[in-house]
This record gives sequence, structure tokens and C-alpha cells, in this order.
Amino acid sequence: AGWFRRLLHKPKSSSVESSLNASRSSSSSPSSSSAESSGSSPSTSLARSIHPSPVSVSDINASGSARWAKSYDVCICHSEVDLELVEELVSYLEGQPESFRCFLQLRDAAPGSAVVTELCDAVQNSHCWVMLITPGFLRDPWCKYQMHQALAEAPMANGRTIPVLKDVDRKDYPRELRSLYYIYMALKENSFRQIRDTIMRCEYAVGCRHGVDAVG
Repeated sequence: AGWFRRLLHKPKSSSVESSLNASRSSSSSPSSSSAESSGSSPSTSLARSIHPSPVSVSDINASGSARWAKSYDVCICHSEVDLELVEELVSYLEGQPESFRCFLQLRDAAPGSAVVTELCDAVQNSHCWVMLITPGFLRDPWCKYQMHQALAEAPMANGRTIPVLKDVDRKDYPRELRSLYYIYMALKENSFRQIRDTIMRCEYAVGCRHGVDAVG
């Protein structure tokens, strides 16, 4: 009888031990899987992209960067009466270490092409758009047309539309852009630097979004 009880007791203890081991493994597996997922989940990757490290010229100019997916880094939307100021801005941007590729309508539009076609192509083939909003801009229907094309291209903005106000009262700021912060051009050199830094962030954001899409 004693031998029979011992025989019955032995499987019982092993079954209890196996059940305890199973419970331990089941309770530990979620924590280990969460630890693994926390290191490689898309949400964590996205969080890293939201808080990027400082932008470097090498990051922007890398041959594999999403920067080269479009023909231009920035499209400058402006009135013809502001051409002299815009040429200074373009010269400044193209002379930076990043060698920004700027679309300047009177310089880069293909002769013989329709104005509408050129304006739409410039918006679609640029990563971001600088809107130089002046009294001349507000009077020019082509400027407004290009502004609407840019907003349609990136309805959530994502920093791609960069309004720059000059000699325009705040009350005259276009209603279509009221949801966006703008740069007010007072000192030209400071404003040019702000525009450059904003384009840099846009370029870096494009690279981060491209990386997240590739991972997804």
C-alpha cells in the first residue's frame, strides 16, 4: 500500500511541477515579447523620427537619401515684382553647404510650356514650397493658384509649406494659410537663415518618413 501511494504521489508532483513551469513560462513570455517588441516596434521607430538627432549636411546629401526622389528641394512661389529679392534668396540657398536645388519660375520653367503645367510640375517635383507673401503676391492670381496647388499636394502641411510675410499686415495673411506658422521677414539675413533651417528640417523629415515607410 505504501509503495502504491508513493507511485501515485510521484506523477502528481511532476504534474504540479510541470503546471507551475507552464505558468511561469506563460507569465514571463509576454514581458520578454514586449521587451523585444519595444526595441523594434514601428511606434518606437516613429518616436525616434519625431525626436531626431541634429540634422547634418551628410544626412541631407547622402546618395541614398529620399531627397533625390524629387527634382527640387524647394519651390519659391513669388510675384514678379519681388524677383530681385527672390533671386537673392535663391543665391543664398544654392550657395549653402547643402547646395539646395531651387525652382525659380523665370529661370527654370521650360520655354513653350503652359504656365499651369509648369506651376503644377514645380509643386509636385519639390519637397517643400516657400510662399513669399507680399502685396504683389496677394494681387497675383498665379501666386494664389500655386499656393492652392501646394496646399492640395500636402493638405496636412507637415512643414512643407513655408509662408514668409513681407510688408503685409497680419490681417491680410491669406485665410488658406491661417493654420500655419509663418516667418516674418524683417532683417533679411535672419529671415534667409530661418528659411534655410526650415528647409533643412523638411528635408530631414522627408528622410524619416521615407525610412518609416520602408520599414513598414
